[in-house]
Amino acid sequence: MDYELLKVIWWVLIGVLLIGFSVTDGFDMGVGSLLKVIGGTDSERRIMINSIAPHWDGNQVWFITAGGALFAAWPVVYATSFSGFYFAMMLVLAALFFRPIGFDYRSKLENTKWRTSWDWGITFGSAVPPIIFGVAFGNLLQGVPFEFDQYLRVTYTGSFFALLNPFAIVCGLVSLLMLMTQGGAWLQMKTDDALLVKASRITAITGALAAVLFILAGVWLAYGIDGYVITSVIDGNKVMTPLMKTAEVQPGAWLANYEKVPALMLAPLIGIAGMLFAALASVMKKGALAFLSSSLGIAGIIVTAGGSMFPFLMPSSSYPSMSLTMWDATSSEKTMMIMFVVACIFVPIVLAYTLWNYFVMYGRLTKKHIEENNHSLY
Repeated sequence: MDYELLKVIWWVLIGVLLIGFSVTDGFDMGVGSLLKVIGGTDSERRIMINSIAPHWDGNQVWFITAGGALFAAWPVVYATSFSGFYFAMMLVLAALFFRPIGFDYRSKLENTKWRTSWDWGITFGSAVPPIIFGVAFGNLLQGVPFEFDQYLRVTYTGSFFALLNPFAIVCGLVSLLMLMTQGGAWLQMKTDDALLVKASRITAITGALAAVLFILAGVWLAYGIDGYVITSVIDGNKVMTPLMKTAEVQPGAWLANYEKVPALMLAPLIGIAGMLFAALASVMKKGALAFLSSSLGIAGIIVTAGGSMFPFLMPSSSYPSMSLTMWDATSSEKTMMIMFVVACIFVPIVLAYTLWNYFVMYGRLTKKHIEENNHSLY
């Protein structure tokens, strides 16, 4: 297995980890985002929280694994993104604090004001991360203002508020809506009575909106945002730095991969169809089908973003030739080979115990069950 193939494999693996995170941790963030939207009573909100209680911390493994893989496989991307998006990442971290604390603390006191405050905290902690992640991807597609000196020391010249541009906000809303759709579909499989009806209605709305905004973002990207293209010859087996290539901005460059690999068009089509079928399945009260459809939709949307940018990982709007790509921002061949072996062993293990957890905890939660286990459940 040569160095070039390892670089491609790790591009695929990190994509798989991001999809795994979005599908699994995505549904519990989606449920949390919907907590104050459809949770009309304390009992309904407790049902929603307890529907994800056995899974949410296990789902975080995908998030942590994706972050660790990013650090190990693409250390330059990790360093540059966390430096440039520092305040955005701190906001994500601060928001994530509210989730475990809120889950554990909200039911400690039977006080309406206390529980309402923690409900808003859980909603905030669940809705902000997907918005920030979507905004980050929106900025990556436009290019991020950074540059390197001769010693590969990075300088970021942007600001937090510059990240909140119109296109990035649309991407943030797509991210939030697709996870809310995932969360709503999950609730359809885990609840009954009035909460099931409300979950079906909101999933139909968020699924349709996610599809519409995803189409809008795609048209905007195709006709209103220039892409990046490498203009020098690349040797994938060579050890490279971001200063060892040339690149430039070209209109329509993000569509070039679809011309080279027509099968890639399946990704946006699956993204759109997945969200629309999730909405339709929700109207038909088919919760499992809605969950499967939204999962495929999420995968399609993520593959669309990655496939459009390939091989770019973090384009530089300041100096396009200093953009980070999968060819010049990777770890050593030895590091990537060791990581590949580790991934082949542990990713299936994580997937296996995750599926086992879902199998064991399968079933619907009812208001009666929640009230009868008032002290043992959230």
